[in-house]
Amino acid sequence: MAVAPGDSPNLLARDDYSPPSDVASEYDSLSAAEVLTKLEETWRNELLSPELLDHKTYLVECMMEQVKEMEENLSHVRSDDFVAGIHKLELERIKYVLCSYLRSRLKKIEANVIFVLEEEAGKEVNTSSKLSADELVYAKEYADLMKDHMQTLALRHMPSSFQKLDHKKAATKPPLDSFVFVRALDNIDNILIDEEGAQVNMTPGTQLIAQYRPLSALVQSGSLQLI
Repeated sequence: MAVAPGDSPNLLARDDYSPPSDVASEYDSLSAAEVLTKLEETWRNELLSPELLDHKTYLVECMMEQVKEMEENLSHVRSDDFVAGIHKLELERIKYVLCSYLRSRLKKIEANVIFVLEEEAGKEVNTSSKLSADELVYAKEYADLMKDHMQTLALRHMPSSFQKLDHKKAATKPPLDSFVFVRALDNIDNILIDEEGAQVNMTPGTQLIAQYRPLSALVQSGSLQLI
């Protein structure tokens, strides 16, 4: 979409973005602005969650397409256009959110790569995946490099009886028992918050601090937002 010199571009110009055919129906009717809101919520959850959450590849791909569209629009605007300058700042903010979200996921994958791959391998067919196709390739290659590095750096210098390492037993796991702050987005009854069976009810907007483990499924489903 070309913009005439002097005109200010629509920051989120493509409300008619056409999603891939395999995208979940919950995203089919979202406008670009709504996709950005969803992406920001997903980004905050990923940053604050101690575990790797389900990937949201569609949100990332949709927003990256939108960024390209915005950059194309801004390239046709005068450099001294004040409103265009504001749009450029917003564009940089969106790019930061995208990069931060992806970096956060890669950091978690690298920290617990063996655990993540084992968890992914144990999933049943047609269940949601935590890793995108590209992340799965990256995780496998990273795990292989880590094993080769361990072998070259240490294991081959040890007596033969110590050269075998069970990577599954040595794998680090995410700290699911750490405490988090959450905000309810729905009415939720009988939330189990500790091993002793304590339960609470939450209404939209109410907040809670509790261990992450019993709240994990509610965060994944979107009923709770990490804050």
